[in-house]
Parts: sequence; C-alpha cells; structure tokens
Amino acid sequence: MGKNGPEFYDDESVFATYIAARETRIEGPNDTLEKPVFDELAGNLTNLRILDLGCGNAGFGLEALQQGCRSYFGIDGSTKMAAAAKQKLAGTQGKVIQASIESWSYPTRQFDLVTSRLALHYIQEIEPVFVRVNQALVGGGRFIFSIEHPVITSCDRSRQNGGPRQDWIVDDYFETGPRLTNWMGGEVIKYHRTVEDYFAALRAAGFVIDALRESRPQRAQFQDEARYKRRKRIPLILFFSAHHPPSKSDM
Repeated sequence: MGKNGPEFYDDESVFATYIAARETRIEGPNDTLEKPVFDELAGNLTNLRILDLGCGNAGFGLEALQQGCRSYFGIDGSTKMAAAAKQKLAGTQGKVIQASIESWSYPTRQFDLVTSRLALHYIQEIEPVFVRVNQALVGGGRFIFSIEHPVITSCDRSRQNGGPRQDWIVDDYFETGPRLTNWMGGEVIKYHRTVEDYFAALRAAGFVIDALRESRPQRAQFQDEARYKRRKRIPLILFFSAHHPPSKSDM
C-alpha cells in the first residue's frame, strides 16, 4: 500500500535518498528543467510576501529572502521536510510550519505570491486548494506552480524496469485519480489529472491564467549532450502562472 506524500517523505530511507539525490545528482531535472522555468515565471521577488506550499527544505525560501522578498512563509506536510526547512532558514526572517496543504487555515488577502513546486500532484482534491489560494492572494497577486507533467503521471509502467527510462508509456490519460508510483525505493500515491483539469480548476477558483509552460530543456543548462537530447524526448514538468484579478475594493 502506497503512502501519501508527507508520510512518504517522513520515511527514513526515502528522506535520506531524496536528500542525497538533490545534493549529488548531476544535472538533475529539478535544477536543469524545473528551476529555470520557475525562476523566469516568478521574476523579481523584491518586497513580495510569499507563501510556499509544499516548501520541501525551503531552498526557494532562502533564495527569495536573499533576493529581498518582504516575507517568506512555507508549509509542508512532512515533519522531516519542515524540520529541514527550519534548519535552512535559521538566522533569517523566514518562517516554516508543518501543516497539510489541504487543511491549513489560509489567511485572507495576505500574500503577493503563492508558489508550489512539484507538490500539488500529491493532493487528492485540488479544487478547494485553488479556491483557498485565491482567497489568500491580494488583488493582482500571483499563483505559480509546477507539477509532474500529466503525460508522466498518467502511467507508471515504464518505470518498473529500473535504471534510466528509455521509453515512456502514456496510457489511461483520461482516467484521472490516484496512481501508485514506485520511486526512491518506496511506493507513493500521486494523483493524475489532465492539463485541461488543472486549467479548468484554476478558472473555476477565480484565477486569470497568464502562462502555461512545459519543461522544454535549454542547451545552456546541460554539459552532457546525451542527457540534453534525452530530456528533449518528453516533458517531465508542467507549469502554470495565474493571478487573482483585482476587484474595485483592491484599487
């Protein structure tokens, strides 16, 4: 039986594997594919009040504070991740709590930017989360998030053989819902949704969608030519950027 996201990362072996991979993996997808697009979408962080959902070890939080954001508040459902985030932000004004993205009490109109990086595919019901995020943003405030691309979450069969995948199976794409995924030596439950599902949920929550991006690799991010060519074969990550439209009371 697979674990939900926070339980998965609180497993001692999984957490150690994750930290080691982030620290030692050469030209990993987080650094070469996710970070460049996310940074481009986020832009200038100076003086922004930032809420980070599924903040992990708060690496983004430390960068945001160094860039001059007004405040940084991260939440993560994993006890181990929240502890790692607090340690990374020690000595800064950044704050982190251990809390569920789904059940946390979101304040009203408190943030200029809400972010989530590769975390929302662990959430079963995304629609109420989007509504709460919209309520937490000031007029004109932005919501930027990355997720595993739906062509990846649709089917896990090609991951079963071990080692780097050479082929990717896209199947049951329109059969949305939980997927049991073998990853980092454990089993975790992720939730598959289509691109259209994410788009519709944002619109229904009241967002105006500004950009949809995929993890198109940039040659400058890779020293290894073979790794660059492999990353051109299929999109691993999907990004959305949206904003809460200002009302008359916000003007």
